[in-house]
Amino acid sequence: MTVNAMSILISTNNTAYLESGDVIKLPVIFIHGFPFDKRMWENQLLELKDEYRCIAYDVRGHGDSKAGEVDFSIALFAEDLIALMDALQIEKAVIVGLSMGGYIAMNAIQKYSHRFAGLVLCDTQCAADTAEAKGKRKKTIAFILRNGLAVYAEESLKNLFALASFQTKPQEVSFIHNTILHTPATTICRTLQALADRKETCKVLPQVNFPVLILVGAEDKITSPEVAQKMQELISGSELAIIPEAGHLSNLENPIQFNLKLKDFLKKFEQLS
Repeated sequence: MTVNAMSILISTNNTAYLESGDVIKLPVIFIHGFPFDKRMWENQLLELKDEYRCIAYDVRGHGDSKAGEVDFSIALFAEDLIALMDALQIEKAVIVGLSMGGYIAMNAIQKYSHRFAGLVLCDTQCAADTAEAKGKRKKTIAFILRNGLAVYAEESLKNLFALASFQTKPQEVSFIHNTILHTPATTICRTLQALADRKETCKVLPQVNFPVLILVGAEDKITSPEVAQKMQELISGSELAIIPEAGHLSNLENPIQFNLKLKDFLKKFEQLS
């Protein structure tokens, strides 16, 4: 069985997704980071297709999902996640969120913790933007509106990847570079504003009562292993794994180790499959 490209209407908005595996198996839903799309999870969808029902979707405005007219917010993206689960008749799933995907998942926990069988937080954090970070995002929005995406894309790569990845993972670097360049500038600016406006979710983590795995690249410059450790301390019984030879995109930079940790974690749910 291969990965199938599909789309579905949710919340009056067309949402694109990739799916692999058998619909009767445990659902595992992957949420991409910013400003990427569902294709960043293709390796994981292929790796897990024999044991799980795997879904990776495009957050609205990204990839092949429509943006809609409403203002972007992490809370809106979280509602979209639940609406997608409803549309696909998924009552509970293991949610895997990287970076912005983690923000979306942690926001969804506040109202919909009963829809989570488990959670994997990858290269993300629960804290809101500082005033300095908000200011930087606003400056980035102004820069993009004035100059386009070329410089923004080049500068983003420097923070996203571990230094060695530029030599060892050129295809992955090129893939992310092209993904950024082909994301509409309006989507990037609207999402940057949503990221700046997001609320902290650290206070909900101690209430989590389902299995949680936290993964982080050893060389993540954006959300460091120290940040991941703080989240792990807030969630009773959670696991933390540091992915070597990886920066902020640990699933792309070291898929072997990433998949190994993910598969070990998912074994917890075999009785639900």
